[in-house]
Amino acid sequence: MAQQKWDEEVDLLVAGTGAAAMSAAIAARDEGLEVLVVEGSDKWGGSTGMSGGGCWLPTHPGMKEIGVDDSEQDVLTYLDACVGTPEEVGPASSLERRQAFVRTAPVVHSWLERHGMVWKTAKTYPDYYPTLPGGKEGGRTVEPAPFDAKKFGDWWQHARFAMPPGLPLFAGDTYLLARAWSTPSGFVGGARMVFRALGGAVTGRRLTGLGASLSSRLMWIAKFEQGTEVRLNTPVTDLVIEDGVCVGAVVTGPEEERRIRTRRGVHLGAGGFDHNLEWRSTYQGIDAEYSSGNPYNTGSAIEIGQRHGADVALMDDAWWGPSVAPTSKTGAIFMVSERSMPHTMVVDQEGNRYVDESTSYVDFGHAMLEHGLERTNHSWMVTDVRFGRKYLNNAFLAGKKTLFEEGVAVRADTLEELAEKMGVDKETFKATIQRFNGFARAGKDEDFNRGHDAYDNYYGDPGHKPNPNLGEIAHGPFTAIKIVLGDLGTKGGLLTDEHSRVLHTDGSVIEGLYAAGNCSAAVAGRTYPGAGATLGPALVFGYRAGKHAASRAAAK
Repeated sequence: MAQQKWDEEVDLLVAGTGAAAMSAAIAARDEGLEVLVVEGSDKWGGSTGMSGGGCWLPTHPGMKEIGVDDSEQDVLTYLDACVGTPEEVGPASSLERRQAFVRTAPVVHSWLERHGMVWKTAKTYPDYYPTLPGGKEGGRTVEPAPFDAKKFGDWWQHARFAMPPGLPLFAGDTYLLARAWSTPSGFVGGARMVFRALGGAVTGRRLTGLGASLSSRLMWIAKFEQGTEVRLNTPVTDLVIEDGVCVGAVVTGPEEERRIRTRRGVHLGAGGFDHNLEWRSTYQGIDAEYSSGNPYNTGSAIEIGQRHGADVALMDDAWWGPSVAPTSKTGAIFMVSERSMPHTMVVDQEGNRYVDESTSYVDFGHAMLEHGLERTNHSWMVTDVRFGRKYLNNAFLAGKKTLFEEGVAVRADTLEELAEKMGVDKETFKATIQRFNGFARAGKDEDFNRGHDAYDNYYGDPGHKPNPNLGEIAHGPFTAIKIVLGDLGTKGGLLTDEHSRVLHTDGSVIEGLYAAGNCSAAVAGRTYPGAGATLGPALVFGYRAGKHAASRAAAK
């Protein structure tokens, strides 16, 4: 074999700047490795910076501080119940990977605290299936405290985020704000957020919130405290494999292609294939994507791995969820709390309900698929006038006028007129409304059991009786908003083991090649155990990759 020619050499090359990538970079640098981080786009932060920022880290130390007991066995029991057994799900969610995640989650929580991360435990945010064996009604999700964007100086210009600095939101603030004028707890939550923002302003800080806080803290640790070099506009375009071992990578920089030798390995944390419509059609059977993930996620890291024999799994699935249909001025808007409030109902194109509107977004997305996209994509969220008076609709904040002008939202004084504007069968729609209103009055949804557990109730109105999620749709004017199948990113990708090592199609390990985050197949399988079940495992398996790379003998 001809001698390889290299342009530079490092211990570990990390592709991407989201949670998985930065966790790997920080962990490896802690072990004394020379690390180089490359980001394919002109913005750092990935989908993490655009996310809600919550991290599902069961058994973390903060749970004891709020009086919630948890154990490794509780979590494994819960995963079996909500995800399915490892035998049912496959190697992406093997017992070894589950055990590695559960055992390392509290380690990562404490490790990042030592690096300056300030965690807030979401005491009342339940697992998404809290009534299943091992489920908890709060405590397993943590969020990062707001971070001062001013500390970055000019580097902040290159940050990817969903909310601009100055709005230091926690994920829990969003649902409280939605009912800030209808419930005491909502008002208090909204006031706290306002005072938090004012506190930052008067002290000269530009506080970030949600996922921007998490990505900012990780970038601060890696680049500014550890001194790791981060290059933007530098995608990995190929790997260098010798005798089955990954010994380097090819990157394309702003000016030229460079071959980088790696003594300990290459870590891929470059996101899924959210915005690769060809792949989404091939693997998922959808002909349009309405993803809320990073627009630069096109599956390049997955394709590069496959090019060298890597196996993949769960490519047909995603972190699905209903989204308000896009307009000429806005992209699809992911929906969480709005559909759970009273005086809301979702129907398909025939005017029938088909799902518990308050269920987890992944289950809502799966319901859209199972009911048939020809009927559900698009669907309609129907509300009566009381919803608009009492609760905040985030979609309207993005451009209410445009939504109505382009037919994404329609309004009518009567349900008959609304059905006509929606294009659904009037008689079917009328019967659906009547049946739903009977459930609302009784407080029991006999069709889909909406409002039956702590997760459904979390986004409801605790002051509304007899069911915090059910309210009649009876008083006009009525509004309907068009809903499409969206997602927070894809969840299929490179198959990895418990050390985040990428596996070959023959089941063997591709030594020196690691992957974590949404470019790897999810340990959560086809479901979503709790808030932050994307970011929690991303941090954990990125950390494990960095540590394992440091344990490898340096290539000579």
